[in-house]
Amino acid sequence: MTILNQVLLHQSNRVGADFQAWLGNHGGEALQMALQEPAALIPLIRDAGLRGLGGSGYPTWRKWEFVATRPGTTKYLICNGNEDEPGTFKDRILLEETPYQVIEGATITALATGIDHIVFYINPDQKGSLETMLNAVEEWERSDLYYAACKALNQPLEYWVMASSGHYIGGEETAAIESVEGRFPFPRGKPPYPAESGVHGHPTLINNIETLANVPNIVRNGADWYRRLGRGDACGTKIYCLSGDVLHPGAYELPMGTPLRELIDTYGGGMLLGKELKAVFTGGPSNTILTPQDLDVPLDFDSVQQRRSSLGTGAMIVVSEGTGIVKRVTEYVDFFAASSCGQCPPCKTGTYYISLLLGKIDTGQGSRADLDSLINLCRILPGTGRCHLLDGAVKVLESSLYHFMDEYEEAIKG
Repeated sequence: MTILNQVLLHQSNRVGADFQAWLGNHGGEALQMALQEPAALIPLIRDAGLRGLGGSGYPTWRKWEFVATRPGTTKYLICNGNEDEPGTFKDRILLEETPYQVIEGATITALATGIDHIVFYINPDQKGSLETMLNAVEEWERSDLYYAACKALNQPLEYWVMASSGHYIGGEETAAIESVEGRFPFPRGKPPYPAESGVHGHPTLINNIETLANVPNIVRNGADWYRRLGRGDACGTKIYCLSGDVLHPGAYELPMGTPLRELIDTYGGGMLLGKELKAVFTGGPSNTILTPQDLDVPLDFDSVQQRRSSLGTGAMIVVSEGTGIVKRVTEYVDFFAASSCGQCPPCKTGTYYISLLLGKIDTGQGSRADLDSLINLCRILPGTGRCHLLDGAVKVLESSLYHFMDEYEEAIKG
């Protein structure tokens, strides 16, 4: 596969974390190729069909082009590894198992866009990731690869490894900019967009760690090779974080477009204790729920979107029959309520009241009026916050009401 050349990522032999071993396994070859013709990099990424793998699915080449065409000699790249959503753990594995490939991908991105500052923005709870990246960057800056990149840019290339705020909201791109500037990660209003005015007012590109890890292999093997890795109309591979009620949870790098049934049954080993599948929370708990009738959906951005859901980060939290959906949704909304930065009144109060009402219903103290209030909040709250946190909380609630209204009805009767 493209990143660690294996299906089950958490069984890596950590070759990618040893600089000399990494160099002996084609490490640095992509950067050397990129140095020959930097102008060809953005068209290459466009032809490969690489999309943002942190959740947005936005075409990567468009973000690169926006920053590349901005005037100015100072530009920033934030390599986003905040990763704080339940069920998502792919970036931690990449940072610890193949740090030099991430650095190489970030450096190639800098060549393509004229960036001279690269920030590795990592969740502080992932101490192993921070330590590994700090050591890797120190060794990288002593290498010939680093000096060759600086020469091509005609200016020094600065790398920073910094801990994010540790807040869930700190992964939002404008909140990440605030953190890098040393402030609390309050999301900013748009416009201006980061490509226009980001860190200290300079053009800024934000890419997810997994997105950057794919770049070296695309450069080395070509756009057609990457496109062929996907299934159907999808391109490349995706790391799916499989957790919950499956026999073999883990992080699996598979062709983009792998069916949900195959992920659960073939790679996940099937349902735990032989139970029946009840639901799957996709992309972490901030998207709509898939049910057994969706088992054959290809797990790519467009196919999942057609099922009124979103691929998101690729996290798949599997729930079996016998698990209460109301209780599970209550836990997830509690997470969002606790994670709200409080900047937007609709988000701060909205997530609080949704959490309060769900708690009442889940414990058998709710009424029909409470359920009606939840339904009404799903109508009035979406789009009223600056970032995706409120919309994510509403989306998972609304989806659970759509698919499992009978459980809510039973809870208020009880």
